[in-house]
Amino acid sequence: MKLTALLLLFTLTLNAQKKTMTPDIHSYANSADVTVTHISLDLTADFEAKTLSGTATLDLKNLKKSSTLVLDTKGLSVEGVTLDGTSAAKYTIGEPHAIFGAPLTITITPKTKQVTVKYSTSPSAGALQWLEPSQTAGKTKPFLFTQSQAILARTWVPCMDGPGVRFTYSAVIRTRPDLVAVMSAAGNSGTKSAEGVYRFEMKQPIPSYLLALAVGDLEFRPLGPRSGVYAEPSVVEKGAYEFADLEKMIAAAEELYGPYRWERYDLLVLPPSFPFGGMENPRITFATPTILAGDRSLVALVAHELAHSWSGNLVTNATWNDFWLNEGFTVYFEHRIMEKVYGAPYAEMLSVLTLKDLRGTIEEMGAANPDTRLKLDLSGRDPDEGVTDIAYNKGYFFLRLCEETFGRPAWDDFLKKYFNDNAFHPMTTESFLAIFHKHFTDTAKKNAIGIDAWIYAPGLPANCPEPRSDEFTKVTAQIDAWNAGTPPSRLVTADWTTHHWLYFLRNLPAELRLEKVIELDYAFNFTRTGNAEIACEWFQRCIKSGYETAYGPMRNYLMNVGRRKLIKPLYTELVKTPTGLAWAKEVYAKARPGYHSVSTNTLDAIVK
Repeated sequence: MKLTALLLLFTLTLNAQKKTMTPDIHSYANSADVTVTHISLDLTADFEAKTLSGTATLDLKNLKKSSTLVLDTKGLSVEGVTLDGTSAAKYTIGEPHAIFGAPLTITITPKTKQVTVKYSTSPSAGALQWLEPSQTAGKTKPFLFTQSQAILARTWVPCMDGPGVRFTYSAVIRTRPDLVAVMSAAGNSGTKSAEGVYRFEMKQPIPSYLLALAVGDLEFRPLGPRSGVYAEPSVVEKGAYEFADLEKMIAAAEELYGPYRWERYDLLVLPPSFPFGGMENPRITFATPTILAGDRSLVALVAHELAHSWSGNLVTNATWNDFWLNEGFTVYFEHRIMEKVYGAPYAEMLSVLTLKDLRGTIEEMGAANPDTRLKLDLSGRDPDEGVTDIAYNKGYFFLRLCEETFGRPAWDDFLKKYFNDNAFHPMTTESFLAIFHKHFTDTAKKNAIGIDAWIYAPGLPANCPEPRSDEFTKVTAQIDAWNAGTPPSRLVTADWTTHHWLYFLRNLPAELRLEKVIELDYAFNFTRTGNAEIACEWFQRCIKSGYETAYGPMRNYLMNVGRRKLIKPLYTELVKTPTGLAWAKEVYAKARPGYHSVSTNTLDAIVK
């Protein structure tokens, strides 16, 4: 790398460390005193021991001539620490906390430039899921993937594990030669290394939760000049078909809010146990196979993860209390991408479903619940508890209200400037509001929005935008016809997409007699659907009505889907009756080993 490029990279990384936030309550790191600017990893993946082991070398910028460096760890076995590649360092590991792990405190000098930590992970590391061949699509080779968000990076890398600290990184990953390693960095090729050694480099500074690694039997298919899909051989063609519009999405996003700054945007379709719909790891989004519907009807998730390349990855919530700055902006951006690629009627369908989901979440949590605020208080709690519809969907409607209040052209100008001016920087809610108020000076319009009520008060303000969808008006007409006695086979549904069916199922009468459920299933074969989103909605109906025919397919669903969003509602509904609870416990005992810790941390409390 040329000297000028190195200087630019160093400046970019240091600028990314500027603090605009209060101390991170979920991190032990003393990042205000000394900060990490780069991490070099050299790790070996041992599928027998289910560990990563090797070294992490951290480049430091000592801001206050500190004599100590404090890093976040959880479950790591530290074998030794050296300073600047030569002298052994004194270090201590504090008492472990069930959620936050333990601080690794290293004695340094004001002149220390690097520390190298030799360590290995625990087989039960929260970020790492080691899958047996039977748990993969191909059934022949094992698989490893990471999930670092929110504070799980510390379970596989000693680091400053808070979203307000950004660093570049490089890595050497050593694994079996019959497997392929990919990371959230440059260096992915989709081809096997004869030695099983893979090298990566991330030149743009990222927070720790965007560190990502996967190792498995992977193949690659290009989708365009800067995009493609990785997946197991039996899945990769399905992925390539499903994501055919990815280049259009990237172009639409750039037209809206400025250039894509991460060079490539690839997708990795993971085995079913992945706990989320997608994870926006830079350069390679990790995605659930549940979006492979076969008709490209669930690609809004891809638009969402792509949008994170601006909202989240580029401008990042400074702490997890500010999570809505990542997710609310991303849902808003996602809807704008979908509108640009597929049209306003399609995007409005998404918005109607989003509002129904939001109202359902607030009803379930309670309108006075402080966790229904946008600005959260997660003190002493796992920040994963903040991952609810609130940050996503209440955040979206607040931003949509801003757009409707100031007008789309003015709002788009603001957002484009916001992403550009704050690129590679952390952002607090209060910093965002200061930027907002400086840009928009019309006090009457701002008062009409009621900003404090949206951000700092629980519940849903009365001025929430109400999206309207002519497409769903057609669906409502068919629901009314069925309620009036029209047989399901005579309903007009020929051109319905996934979103029409979701709206249909969510707006059926709250209590359905068993014979009505059977009638619907006979007409539409919901129980055997291959669409994971529709199946989730349908099975909830089956549980409520006691439709025993669905329990076999539902068991298979719970055994083979690990996405928390789709399995949590089923277990929640099942445990409401003694019979359902007993069945749920039986299935969960068998399914749990295949779920990621992110899912089991939620489900254990429900089922057990």
